[in-house]
Amino acid sequence: MIDDKPIGVTLNRNLGSPRAPGEAVEADLTRLIESRSTREIDPDERKELWKASVRAYTPRRQEGNRLAWCDYFGRLAARVRSPRAEEYDHRAQALLEDQGEGLR
Repeated sequence: MIDDKPIGVTLNRNLGSPRAPGEAVEADLTRLIESRSTREIDPDERKELWKASVRAYTPRRQEGNRLAWCDYFGRLAARVRSPRAEEYDHRAQALLEDQGEGLR
């Protein structure tokens, strides 16, 4: 017994009553889900959002690729001490110097 009530008393609530807070919350959630699921995005707005996303993503991708190639040529030059090692050093250096020129 808790507070002079049997333990399971709180579980026997009438959830259909207007005073049950769970019903109001559930109704609000249902309303929110329905309003968001039926909202259509204008095709022009969707296209502009996509373009903005691409504009933000492309420079990061290009910079990541440039750094990956720089790392590749640097590791290749370090491992392959041969007549081609100097060429790989030059390629890695050119990529480092080229930083950002392709993004403009």
